[in-house]
Amino acid sequence: MFEVVLALFIITMIIVAVVILSTNSISNSLFSRSQNQGSRYSQEAVEWLRSQREQNSSDFVVFAATPTYCLDSLSFTNIGSCGSTEYITSTIFVRQLNFSQSISFGKRIVTATVVTYWQDAKGYHEARSVTEFSDIREK
Repeated sequence: MFEVVLALFIITMIIVAVVILSTNSISNSLFSRSQNQGSRYSQEAVEWLRSQREQNSSDFVVFAATPTYCLDSLSFTNIGSCGSTEYITSTIFVRQLNFSQSISFGKRIVTATVVTYWQDAKGYHEARSVTEFSDIREK
């Protein structure tokens, strides 16, 4: 009888260990997927900013004079920090753009920081991308 109880205990411990490992693996996989998606949203915004600068660099500098935009859609229409409900459409992600400007060697440098953030069961996470833009036509 003792051997049967001991065998059941060992089998139970093995099953519990397998369940814990599986749960951790699934949780890490979901986080990795969210991290990857957040990074893609940040990179998408940087590419959009690059195209805006290429289309009209003077307008781009005017838009960059406003320090913060909420990029729930890729446009300069949502000025200010993102609110609690300003998600990228049909996602759990919020994307915000922060501009700063400086002069380096006589050239205007526009620094764009795109932060895509989200919350899940493990807490607050973010994917950040920082890019510096300049007008190559400036001397």
